[in-house]
Amino acid sequence: MSSPVPSSSPTPPTEPPRAAVRPVRREHHGRVFVDDYEWLRAKDDPQTTAHLEAENAWTEQQTASLEGLRQSLFDDIAARTRQTDLSVPTLVRHRVGEEEVSRFWYYSRTVEGQEYPLHCRLPVTDPDTPPDPATAGADGFPGEQVVLDGNAEAAGQEFFSLGSFALSPDGRRLLFGTDVTGDERYTLHVVDLETGERLPDTVPDTAAGAVWLGGEHLFYTRADAAWRPHQLFRHRLGEPAEQDVLVLTEEDERFWLGVDTSRDERWLLVGTGSRLTSEYRLLPVDDPEGTPRVVSPRREGLEYHVEVAGDRLLVVHNLDAPDSELAEAPLTASSPDDWRPVLPHTPGVRIVDVDAYEGHVLVSLRRDGLSGLHVIPRGPDGSLGSGADLTFDEPLYTVANLGDPDYRSTRFRFSFTSLVTPSSVFEADVATGERRLLKRAPVLDHPVHGPYRSEDLVQRRLWATAPDGTRVPISLVHRADVVADGTAPCLLYGYGSYEIPMDPGFSIARLSLLDRGFVYAIAHVRGGGELGRRWYDDGKMLAKKNTFSDFVACAEHLVAEGWTSHDRLAAEGGSAGGLLIGAAVNLAPQVFRAVHAAVPFVDPLTTILDPELPLTVIEWEEWGNPLADPEVYDYMASYAPYENVPEVEEAPDYPAVLATTSLNDTRVHYVEPAKWVARLRAARPARADRPVLLRTEMAAGHGGVSGRYNAWRQTAFEQAWLIDQVTGTGTPGV
Repeated sequence: MSSPVPSSSPTPPTEPPRAAVRPVRREHHGRVFVDDYEWLRAKDDPQTTAHLEAENAWTEQQTASLEGLRQSLFDDIAARTRQTDLSVPTLVRHRVGEEEVSRFWYYSRTVEGQEYPLHCRLPVTDPDTPPDPATAGADGFPGEQVVLDGNAEAAGQEFFSLGSFALSPDGRRLLFGTDVTGDERYTLHVVDLETGERLPDTVPDTAAGAVWLGGEHLFYTRADAAWRPHQLFRHRLGEPAEQDVLVLTEEDERFWLGVDTSRDERWLLVGTGSRLTSEYRLLPVDDPEGTPRVVSPRREGLEYHVEVAGDRLLVVHNLDAPDSELAEAPLTASSPDDWRPVLPHTPGVRIVDVDAYEGHVLVSLRRDGLSGLHVIPRGPDGSLGSGADLTFDEPLYTVANLGDPDYRSTRFRFSFTSLVTPSSVFEADVATGERRLLKRAPVLDHPVHGPYRSEDLVQRRLWATAPDGTRVPISLVHRADVVADGTAPCLLYGYGSYEIPMDPGFSIARLSLLDRGFVYAIAHVRGGGELGRRWYDDGKMLAKKNTFSDFVACAEHLVAEGWTSHDRLAAEGGSAGGLLIGAAVNLAPQVFRAVHAAVPFVDPLTTILDPELPLTVIEWEEWGNPLADPEVYDYMASYAPYENVPEVEEAPDYPAVLATTSLNDTRVHYVEPAKWVARLRAARPARADRPVLLRTEMAAGHGGVSGRYNAWRQTAFEQAWLIDQVTGTGTPGV
């Protein structure tokens, strides 16, 4: 297990660290900013390491009294989680060409006490009857084969993550990628599943995502110094990685590459895309050494996604359709002139994705702020009929297609969850519409609070009004006995960037907050994808401040409606959501009592000004290019949390702050929260009741620590701090 605290701790500190002031002058467009803490960017400098370790020691010392509460919260999660468990088995039919050569049920299982899952398979005896998880023993099912043991792969490593996991079409070999530092650079490995032998086909320094094309060729991507996947390579099994063939290079620094195979395993799909523009190429499986063909040449502002549907293509695109439409086209299509509408554009109905099968098509969409699935049957000739949405009887939920790998399947699986319903896997029959619940994630009885009952909780949708009059949705959950009289503590979560929606879902860890009387709320602010493309456009570039004012409006609405009070309101967000937290508390510090900013993007202007930093150039279509445009520079400078930390006279009751980060994060460098915390400390005198803390995981990446028990401990640490800040009690029983 990785630890954020040095193993040989000196005498506990008596005051918070103060970063040395080493001014660096930054000038653009005649604007000057003096950055006192940019020196912390030198990751390998011993003084940087010493400062981060001093911050960790201070945070540990300041939160030591919460150890009992942390343990209680960890125990809550462990008690309610079935630690030895099994995913729903998925049937995979392995083929060589059109000939089926084997069938297996694939699933993953977890074992109590182990950090990582085991990926397994079992020969099929009855394709209509998946193995019953209740009949699995401690070692799984009789006849089971462990395809990959994450615990064995992670042995001796402080961090472990899988970046690729792909079976060869004939089922004989497994391709997988591993990252053991958290920097999202993966080493590819190939295992012969019949012999258990690890083949010499090891490929280092790849990006996430690699696929088979046929049984002898692998395709993978590599990232440049800015961590942008920009090259596509082909590897032939048995040949040295040094001889791998470069198939394609994406020269435009705004674009990145991705690779996949079609569900019918007849095509390689190569996607290139920026935030605003995309382009796809196809390569037939029987010509792995050929040149991928462009489906439609890139056109600035045209986004499209291609799905192979047998004898035709299905295309989700935004040509004259801001919320996108679904079209079909011949396999030989070469431009939008070949696209024929299937589901025409409907303003406010955002078409997100499409998955094609021989007998049906599943369209993922958003309507009225909620995710949805639209099912379209196909005729014997492949034609698309009239479809219908799946309907549900809860007011708030998240539904998603689970993507059956069998192109010929007559059924489909989808997941369903809500703020009160644990994650559930259903299977539906396309012809009859009949649904069958295959599994609902178990929530075990708690030793104190007893069994989980959804009727003990209430979920509801509220609407706040932003300063410009826009109505902003809030998803809310609380115990049924909580009264809206202003006394309940509340945690408000937000994100609001990249058109990523924060949809309502169930969390076992969240039950620990609800048991303690918390109200939990999600602010669906502009910049996210909850309400269509316009919702996103109204929270990016020169409209980004709407994201922050929306969040403050949601917080004020919760207080006005009696769901909490300002002195019992906490806020949380991660990555771009950490930017939201930093900007919102600068905008309205009096609204929040405490905030947790996880891997927070709090120094955006410094980052976006440097095209040499990882992922910067591709971000210009999200935030604007301050390097070239003084208007963008001034706008970003006006909201960047690091540059706008208020002095104590301007905001005497600035909330308590916990910033968490990881040393090897390549998406938001540790330096951003480190600088932010240093500037907060310099601007404000230390207050015991409003601490400013930084916690850095020294062996992790953007997603935090790896391993489920490590992740539970991290969650328990963060929750304990928030509970203590807004309730004033750090004892386990409260």
